[in-house]
Amino acid sequence: MSLPSKARRQGKLFILLDNFLVVFGFFVVFPLISIHFVDHMGWAAILVGTALAVRQFIQQGLGIFGGAVADRFGAKPMIVTGMLMRAAGFALMALATTPLVLILSCVLSALGGVLFDPPRSALIIKLTRPRERNRFYAIIMMQDSAGAVLGAMTGSWLLNVGFEWVGWMGAALFVTCALCNALLLPNYRIARGRSAFFANIGKVLADREYVKYALTLSGYYALAVQVLMLMPIAVMQLTHDSHAVGWMYTLETALSLTLLYPIAHFAEHRVRLESRLLIGLALMCVSLFLQAFSQSLTVFFVLLAGFYIGTITADPAREMLSARKADSAMLGSYMGFSRIGLALGGALGQLFAGAAYDLSRQWHTPKLPWFALSGIGVITWLGLWKLLKPVRGHSSATVRTQRA
Repeated sequence: MSLPSKARRQGKLFILLDNFLVVFGFFVVFPLISIHFVDHMGWAAILVGTALAVRQFIQQGLGIFGGAVADRFGAKPMIVTGMLMRAAGFALMALATTPLVLILSCVLSALGGVLFDPPRSALIIKLTRPRERNRFYAIIMMQDSAGAVLGAMTGSWLLNVGFEWVGWMGAALFVTCALCNALLLPNYRIARGRSAFFANIGKVLADREYVKYALTLSGYYALAVQVLMLMPIAVMQLTHDSHAVGWMYTLETALSLTLLYPIAHFAEHRVRLESRLLIGLALMCVSLFLQAFSQSLTVFFVLLAGFYIGTITADPAREMLSARKADSAMLGSYMGFSRIGLALGGALGQLFAGAAYDLSRQWHTPKLPWFALSGIGVITWLGLWKLLKPVRGHSSATVRTQRA
């Protein structure tokens, strides 16, 4: 095995280890936030939604700056520093008894993510060849699902002891992540040359096609983040059992492990990435709309399964499109900016869902949040369809040849 191939293989194995720890640590804490502060402490959902929205917006909205710094100085220092900041945020969250402390802990956690998330995404592109990237993303997302369910189940078990244990556990896991990266990760460069910090940012913002694509994805993320906001609350209403949140992620893991890789493999040379993204988003919209009419836990989970299948179909395609459209000379900056849709959509989605939930209780209209979210999904689908539809006269085969 040549040295470059060996380095790629070792790098990919480390990414898988690191990714599992990061996902596990995140889901130990975040799915339990809305349950603890809304259900257990009686806070208004809009307060918790605001804290989650602040975290989402800061981490993803400032991602381009974190990516530009990583392009300039390398991935490793940014990743290690960011993970230690995330650990500090979770430790502060363990002590939160007021909305201000909760928001401050979310801000600190978000700033950590600003530093470590873009270079980690860029490393995946750097260490994978284009022909293997589709399947590697599928493996990463299968691993995400397994880490999510194990994290949520661990967090729900710790919640029975006390939420402070949830926060301390998350902090300990991110300290472990930081140590692993400090000791095992080579100091890869993720950009060619050392462009000026603001020059890289300017070049990304001048790429109008990429900017439009990233911004249009805001609506997609507004739906996706409901697994952290509205859906855990809905499950608690149906079951009155915090362990049921773990069932949500168990379902996601089962579907991901059985369907994600086969769907990605089957569609790789048969269905355009753009079509896979649109099909997945359509499934998510339909599932959310029908959720308004669910009256039992069984129906809720059947529709939730449809939502997860939508994300399983759309997510690898979305990530592949972001990577394919990025300039390889500035991977950190591009992958940082690619999260702007998650910043806007994730933040507004959680804030909007919290407000809609509070209003639905005041107005006795439980269907309101589900109708509103599915409407956002339809608008997003139309926007992506207009943006991604192939140029007339270009067959899918021609498009694939041009992108190879």
